[in-house]
Amino acid sequence: MFINLGYACINMQLRDKNVFCSRTARKKTYEEKGLSYVGELALNNCKDLYVVLKWNKENNISLFRITSNLFPWASEYILQDLPQYKEISKVLKICGDFAKENNIRLSFHPGQFNCLSSEKDYVVKNAVQDLNHHSEIFDLMGMPRNHNAKINIHMGSTCGGELQKAADNFCRNFHLLDEGTMSRLTIENDDKPAMFSTKFIYDNVYKRIGTPIVFDAHHFELGPQDADYSDSFFMAYETWQNIVPTFHYSNSKKTYEDPTCRVYTAHSDFYYKPFISFGKRVDLMLEAKYKEKALFKYKKDFL
Repeated sequence: MFINLGYACINMQLRDKNVFCSRTARKKTYEEKGLSYVGELALNNCKDLYVVLKWNKENNISLFRITSNLFPWASEYILQDLPQYKEISKVLKICGDFAKENNIRLSFHPGQFNCLSSEKDYVVKNAVQDLNHHSEIFDLMGMPRNHNAKINIHMGSTCGGELQKAADNFCRNFHLLDEGTMSRLTIENDDKPAMFSTKFIYDNVYKRIGTPIVFDAHHFELGPQDADYSDSFFMAYETWQNIVPTFHYSNSKKTYEDPTCRVYTAHSDFYYKPFISFGKRVDLMLEAKYKEKALFKYKKDFL
């Protein structure tokens, strides 16, 4: 069995030293100070991304999710309009070269407002814009246009419970994306039984447009399923074909750490049971709240 572990967005040890990649500004501040100001924030975010990647290499971590907040208020401008665009591009290329030279696999997980299954044109338009923005960053970094550099989202709207209609919308709107975005997009199973299971996505999306499925084991546990764990795991695994799958894992904070927690969906700080991979090679994105600290503890406890 080979499981490669990664963590998402924030390195807690470096954050304590003011190294992080999500500097932002209030909308009012952006409007007052303009592109030069947010461009400087973005440049510093990109520079700190390199520091994080170097730290990951030094600590034998070769899987990392980049924050979607690298560019503040990115929906309000195109990257080329930033006064620091050339310098930002140079820094991102350095980050990408470093990642490739050291076999660090990178990904994005844009927010849940990216809803390609929506019936509302403006929602789909905004999703297409945002997803293409993430793909443009990967292009600037020189990342491959395939699922080794995944951009992962959820299906989104259920269209009032009409799941088949939602799947039809998703598959149709998928083709509105730029070519690079389509080649990197993946879909994750949901954490509510009334939404999209691994099996539903496999039957109604993957078979139609070939988009790989990111199997989230915690989401699987949160409600009745239309297939068991083993079947769901292997359905998702199959969709990656010749690329090592990236799957997600977290434990429930309510179950293992705080029974007063309002919902079972909340992620725990650390891990209390291992991911079941059936001996298959998997790149596993750990989504615990304690980030790289939870990763080190997972290695100690379960590997």
